[in-house]
Amino acid sequence: MAPVQHEHTQSGPPDTSAKAAASARTDAPDMPRGWRHSSTWLYLVMLAASGLALIVSFVLSAETLQMAREPGKLLSCDVNAVLSCSAVADSWQSEIVKFAGLSYPNAFFGIAAESVFCTIAVIGLARMRMARWFATCTWFGALAALAYSYWLTSQSLFVINALCPWCLVLCFATTVQFMAVSHATVTVQGLPAHAKGLRTYYRLNFDLMADAVWIVALITLILVKDGAYLFM
Repeated sequence: MAPVQHEHTQSGPPDTSAKAAASARTDAPDMPRGWRHSSTWLYLVMLAASGLALIVSFVLSAETLQMAREPGKLLSCDVNAVLSCSAVADSWQSEIVKFAGLSYPNAFFGIAAESVFCTIAVIGLARMRMARWFATCTWFGALAALAYSYWLTSQSLFVINALCPWCLVLCFATTVQFMAVSHATVTVQGLPAHAKGLRTYYRLNFDLMADAVWIVALITLILVKDGAYLFM
């Protein structure tokens, strides 16, 4: 009788390399820990800032439509010659995107952009791990929104010589939004992967001091430039 040969199949452990690579981003020993570095807190701050920016974008869009319907009518946020939404809305900087002979108010793009950021914040609150490319694009998107907002603010301060109260709120909202996205990119998404210096920066809470100086510098700049007109 011929011996019965049993066929053995080697079944090794399941391939968990992808899962391990994903979890390694936040399992580094020097990764910041605690509620202030958690996805819940950071994406909640991002959602609040993005939601505020979205509301302001809707208000600015409504005022743009009001100006189109009733040219020359003062808006509710026209306080004086310097603190004036109308003066800013009438400038070319308020509609820098032009296509096919039409111009598009900046506030319309703000609605689109901040809606995306609100959605990403909700995804973060659900503790869903984002793909590296998606988290990277989110950070660059927040950086672009910040740069755009700061350009408009600088134009208002130094070129138009008028300040829109809603635009100032939008400037500070996008600032906080960028702070939250940057923090979450490092401590929640674990990007860049080998940025030990950034992890140490957040672990030692240096960002609190830097963010406070940043906000104070913005307020100081506005008060030094047009502070005398803000309280008239």
